Order: sequence, then structure tokens, then C-alpha cells
Amino acid sequence: MSEGKASGGLLRSGLIVSIMTMLSRVLGLARDVIIATLFGAGSGADAFFIAFRIPNFLRRLFAEGAFNQAFVPVLSEYSSTRDKHETRALLDATAGSLGLVLLGVTIIAVLASPWLVWVFAPGFHDEGDGKLALTAEMLRITFPYLLLISLTAFAGSVLNTHNRFAIPALTPIFLNLSMIGAALWLAPRLDTPAMGLAWGVLIAGFVQLGFQLPFLARLGLMPRPKPNFNHPGVRRILRLMLPAIFGVSVSQINLLLDTILASLLAAGSVSWLYYSDRLVELPLGIFGIAIGTVILPALSRQHAKASSEHFAHMLDWALRAVLLISLPAALAIIVLAEPLLVTLFHYGAMTDHDIVMAARSLRALAFGLIAFMLIKVLAPGYYARQDTKTPVKIGIVAMVANMGFNLVLIWPLAHAGLALATSLSAYLNALLLGLGLYRQGIWRFQPGWGRYVLQLGGGCLLLVAGLLWLSPDWHQWVDWSITRRVIMMLALVLGSVALYFGWLAATGVRVRHFRLKG
Repeated sequence: MSEGKASGGLLRSGLIVSIMTMLSRVLGLARDVIIATLFGAGSGADAFFIAFRIPNFLRRLFAEGAFNQAFVPVLSEYSSTRDKHETRALLDATAGSLGLVLLGVTIIAVLASPWLVWVFAPGFHDEGDGKLALTAEMLRITFPYLLLISLTAFAGSVLNTHNRFAIPALTPIFLNLSMIGAALWLAPRLDTPAMGLAWGVLIAGFVQLGFQLPFLARLGLMPRPKPNFNHPGVRRILRLMLPAIFGVSVSQINLLLDTILASLLAAGSVSWLYYSDRLVELPLGIFGIAIGTVILPALSRQHAKASSEHFAHMLDWALRAVLLISLPAALAIIVLAEPLLVTLFHYGAMTDHDIVMAARSLRALAFGLIAFMLIKVLAPGYYARQDTKTPVKIGIVAMVANMGFNLVLIWPLAHAGLALATSLSAYLNALLLGLGLYRQGIWRFQPGWGRYVLQLGGGCLLLVAGLLWLSPDWHQWVDWSITRRVIMMLALVLGSVALYFGWLAATGVRVRHFRLKG
């Protein structure tokens, strides 16, 4: 396959994943609006966010993080160089081994849920409103989601490796639909309404896994789980996975550390960080994760073919694509922090004080959005070559730095300091990853970077100026109806997008520039 066709395929695949992910993220925002309206930032919301974050953190750490980065290169190699029987044997052994380990972890976690909550949210122990017991009860319901969603991620990795990107990208929609249904229908029927959210998470796990299995069967790749830790492929995956846990998931570990420290701060801190994180996750999920999803299998195939030139070109393509989106997205969120939060969450139990507090952490996290996205494409540059040691070393440095930043910034900035620490450590992580690839000659600047940076810089200046000029003070947004808020926000977003991409088009940026030369 020529580079032009490969890059064109990546562009199309990235667009498909972005569209599917956008649908999911929009539903996710609707879900969070409903949760904010019904539960605000009170004890029930704090308890659920911790009970959901623990298995969700482990999912991103093991399933979509370390496991995916270790499994996809090995599966790509088997698919490219081995026969179908050997590939099927790898799938069977991996599914069985992964399922067995996760089943054991789930049983232990369900039994030890009070102790897990004490570890992940120690501040809840000192609160006299039963928040610790409520969180532990929720965790018993939500934790099995880890088993279900990890198997779903396994199925998604197989589909992605065979260029079936749309189905895995569409799957998260069912989590959002399930939680929305639980919040609106189940929660009001329970003595503790917030428990309905926990049941919604568990139901979603079954639905998501069931949705992907028929597509595996259609490819003839439905695994027959057979635990076999001695299988050569499984042993390689484990060797790659164990260190990759740190290398690929530093931002998630940092976010969890922030949650632990936030539980020691004022009531509502956990929720403020959650709502901030959800808004930053929108562009990160739609574009950063989408590009990272399609680039890993492509880079793995180029490495298997020993095509270093194509590898370097694909990595450079991914970095340009990430900067094209991350720079304006970060700036727009920083400028529109309060209006965004008011438009999405200022209903029902959500107060003006909650908006002010959440905006502080939102700006701090938005500052790090560029780094979060860069990590999504720089880390695959290592994992596609089955190099997990380097990202581990970098990840440990970034994690230690994050704790240092936390201790320095938490006192003057409270929960916003925790968010800023996460962003600073992400920049350190991205910088070290990029320097490592550059020094090894894996990534090389392709022609045109100087002009490209000037084009992006001019577009971003125009975007910020337009938003500052057109957006009213956020207190006016509070007095508006939901219809006026949404219309005004859509006008600002669409107008800023038109200004930004209009500038890029006027200065010569074209879609063909994102196709590699054959």
C-alpha cells in the first residue's frame, strides 16, 4: 500500500471514529446535564463519581490503556506474519487469560469495596453523612463493569486491528443511554436515588459487550476463551502490558490522585473536578483518542514491515492533526469556561457557586488539553515498536512530578491546583516522549512545520479575539432560558470554527496537506 493510500485511509478512519465518538460524547454531555440537574454536587453525586471512577480508572488503565497498547502490536504481527489458525489460538488464549484475571479481581474488589473506597477517597471517612458506606455499596454494583468493559475493549481491539473502527467507536453510546435511562426512570423509584446511576453502569456493561460480539463472529474471529498463560503471544502481551500500565496511563493515575486529594477538600470538590474533566474529555475523546485509535494499528503494521520512513511520516501526520484541533479547542474552553458550564449544567441542584468552582478547574485542565492529545499519538510511537520500557521511565517521572505539583498547588488553588498539576505533568510527559522519539530518529520533522505553526497561531489569535468580543459576561447567561443559552453557545462555537478554519483556508491549509507523499 502506498503512503498516500495509507494516509488517506487513516484520514477516513479517523473521521469515522471522530463522528461516532462525537455522537457518544454529545450523549455523554446530555447524561452529565441530567446528573447535574438531579444530583448537583452533593453527597450522592460525590459518592457515585467515586464508585464509577474506580472501575472506570482501572478500565482505562488496563483495558483501553496498557492492554490495548500491548495487545494490538502483537495481534497485528500475528495477522501480518502468521496463518489464521495461529491468530485464532492467540485470540482464544488472550480472551481466556484476560477474563480469568478480571473475574478474580472483580470478586476481590466487590468483597473489599469499603476498603477500596477508604483508599481512593479517604476524606469520605471523616464525613458523618454516610458517604463512605453509600460509596462502598455503589462500588459493589459498578465494579463488575470492569470485567465487562475490558472484554468489550478486547473485542474492540480485534475489530480495530482489522480496520473496523466504527463499531468500537459507537459502543460507548450504550453507556450513556443506559445511565440516562437509569437517572430518569430507575433513580426516582429507589430509596437512594443515586443508586440508580450505579445500576445503569452495570447494565451498560452487558449491553456494550453484547453489541460487539456479533461483529467479531461476522469476521470469523469470535474467541473461544481458553486460559493459557504459557502461550507465547500471551506471554509477550504480559511482558509489554505490565510496564505499559504506567507509560500509557499516567494522566489517569494523576487524575485519580487528584480525586483522592479532592476528597480531603471542601464538599463538592470531587464533583467540580468531574464536571471539568467531562468537558475536556469532549475534544480529547472526539479527536485525540480517535487519532490515537487509528494510528496504533497503522504504526504497528509499518513496524512489522520494517518501513521506518512510512512510520515517521505517519507519526508526523498524527502530530499535525492533533495540533490542528487541540490548540483552538483548549483556547475556546479557557475563554468560555463559565458559559459552557452554565449552558450544560446550571439547572436544578447546580448553583452559581458550583459554576465558579468548576470553571477554575476547567481552565486548569483545558490548559493541559494539548498535552493530553499529544500523548495519545506520541505513546503509540513506542508501543507500536513494542518498546514499553521508555514510556514507563517517562511515566514515572511525570507521575512523581504530578505529586510534587499537587503538594505545591493544592494549598493556594485547592481543587483547581490539582487540575493544574495534572496539566503540568502531562506537558512534561509529552515533552519527554517527543524528545525520545526525535533523538532516536523515529520521528523527524517533515517539511512545512514553520509555516504550519504560523498558520495555526494566526487562526488561534483570531478565534480568541472573536470569542472575547462576542461573548457576554457569564452572569447574563444565568438569567437566560435554556433555549437562548444553547442558541448563543452554538452561534459562538460555529462562528469561532468558521473564523479559525476560514483563516487556515485563506493562508493555504488544505485537506491534501494531510496526505503523505507517495
